[in-house]
Formats: sequence, structure tokens, C-alpha cells
Amino acid sequence: MHGATGVRQGLDMSSQVRATGSLHWSDVSPRTLMTLRVLSAIMLLVMGAIHLYLVFYGVGGWLGASFVANAVGALVLAVAIMVLRGRLLSLATVLSLLFMAGTLLALVLALTVGLFGIHEILSYKLVHATLWVESIGTVILAVTAALALRSRRAA
Repeated sequence: MHGATGVRQGLDMSSQVRATGSLHWSDVSPRTLMTLRVLSAIMLLVMGAIHLYLVFYGVGGWLGASFVANAVGALVLAVAIMVLRGRLLSLATVLSLLFMAGTLLALVLALTVGLFGIHEILSYKLVHATLWVESIGTVILAVTAALALRSRRAA
């Protein structure tokens, strides 16, 4: 009899789980969101550091100036992701996602068809690393932005 009761309780629990639904994005813990925020900020800082490194080691002219602007923008957005809350956090994560994806797109265009007369090659300094950092950063920022937007709506 005790075994039959245990089976019946197990069935009741599974039906309760189905009735209440599964884990939703808005159910993500604040700790998880903070971890993603830290990872997002790190990826932005690494991307900015790569661009700043390239300026110090040979990239000049207007491209060098745009690389410095990229580094400054990455720093500002990384700080914003760590400091802001609520609506402003959502805005910062979405802007950071667009910033990272735009930088990745610019590199891909420069590698393929050229961008503003600049044709990049894969063998140039840090191109492989930049592709990896910006690709992974775009994914991390997409998840962070989605969670920030969902948690704001759930609150």
C-alpha cells in the first residue's frame, strides 16, 4: 500500500508541474543575471582593448581614431551594464548588443567585400581573436539583453 501511495503522489506532482508551467526567462535568479552582466562587460572590455592595442601597434588615420572611439564606447557601455538598473539597464544591454554586433559586422564586411575602402585579411594581427571575441560577445549580450528586458517586464 505504501508503494502505491508513493506512485500516486509522484503522478500528482508531475501533473502539478505541467499545470504551473516550466521555468520561464523571468524566473532567472538575480545572481544569473549579474553573472551575465559581468560576462557582457568583460567581452566589451576585451573588444575595446583589442581595438586600442591595434591603435598602439600600427593602425592610424581615421581608422585608428574610430578604433579609439570603439574602445571608449566599449568602456562606457561596460560600466553602464554594471552600474545601471531597471529600464536603463535594459537600454544599456540593447545598445551594447547593437554595438558589438555592429563592430562584428564591420569586420566581416572588411574581410569580404571591403568597408569604406578598407579590405582586411585574416592573417592580420588579432583578426581571428577579434572574430571570436565579438561573436561570443554578441551571443552573451543577446542573452543578457533578453534577460534584462524580461526581468524588467516581470517586475
